[in-house]
Amino acid sequence: MERPLFYSLSPKSLKSFLESNGQKAFVATQILKWVYEKYEFNPENWTNISKNLKDLLLENFDFNLPRIVWNGLSKDGTRKFLVAMRDDKTVETVMIPARSNRKTLCVSSQVGCAIGCTFCHTGTMGLMRHLEAGEIIGQFLAVTKFLRDKVGPEERLSNVVFMGQGEPLHNFENVKVATELMVNEKALGLSQRRVTISTSGLVPQIKKLDDFPPVNIAISLHAAHNDIRTELMPINKAFDLDRLLGAIKEIPLKAHRYITYEYLLIDQYNDRAEDVTALLNLLPKKVSKINLIPFNEYPESNFKRPSVSRINWFKNQLEDGGITTTIRTTKGSDILAACGQLKSELEKDANLWD
Repeated sequence: MERPLFYSLSPKSLKSFLESNGQKAFVATQILKWVYEKYEFNPENWTNISKNLKDLLLENFDFNLPRIVWNGLSKDGTRKFLVAMRDDKTVETVMIPARSNRKTLCVSSQVGCAIGCTFCHTGTMGLMRHLEAGEIIGQFLAVTKFLRDKVGPEERLSNVVFMGQGEPLHNFENVKVATELMVNEKALGLSQRRVTISTSGLVPQIKKLDDFPPVNIAISLHAAHNDIRTELMPINKAFDLDRLLGAIKEIPLKAHRYITYEYLLIDQYNDRAEDVTALLNLLPKKVSKINLIPFNEYPESNFKRPSVSRINWFKNQLEDGGITTTIRTTKGSDILAACGQLKSELEKDANLWD
């Protein structure tokens, strides 16, 4: 049997493992510093750890990171990575640069996706399997190591969004463990405000979010009419807008936090005046924020992107109605790295790269 991934271990679980094997609990802090501060992933190089403990760790855990088998650099600075897991299954993860030197990593939570949204390239793959927590954390570590080795030693990722391949809440337990590691000061140490979970609307799982770290929540809404949303997102047949909004109202929000609603704008489909009216009637204005995502075209898609004037008109109408609205800047479309474009195109050939 394969050894468990070390990167799925919480600091608490690592301490328990050490104590159960006759080791001092404080050594956990030293180990975690090597991994999450010094980015040294080979225990053989840990100078303040005894050989016996190194042997014990290597015997019980797999310290290998996911392999970056391909990467592409967009003209806007976005980088897309094809990342292979230890079974050679691949996912795509994307580093998105922004102003103030902020770098957001868009991570995948599944190999493929079962939701089948008609606008999404990933949806054409179907679901192959869930990612383990350590495979999600491994994307962050592998990309950080790549950036430090290939771009500059001071390169660091500042934000994480679960908006890559897969439905995060379909892989609830592994995503929860990964999120806990992201915000744990002894692991990745990210601020809760810098981690965002995006969901297509799995109502039973949304109702369990009170047991989750209080990170940002984004809802893939994309339509304010049930018939249109069902055409775009088959999940709406099971969890329609009434059920979805009812579950969202139960999410505990910290002060000054919003629920972000992602709204994919498709030309002559959901960008009409009646869609504006329906959105204004549907969403509670004080705790809602709409992030408009102009459709990113890809091969085989029949949908089209609205004009810039239409996008701006839609935004202005929503703001005039009292809802905070932003337009997501498209990044990485020239390498199919933009929202909705991800798909493991090179999966069959993943073992050709190392």
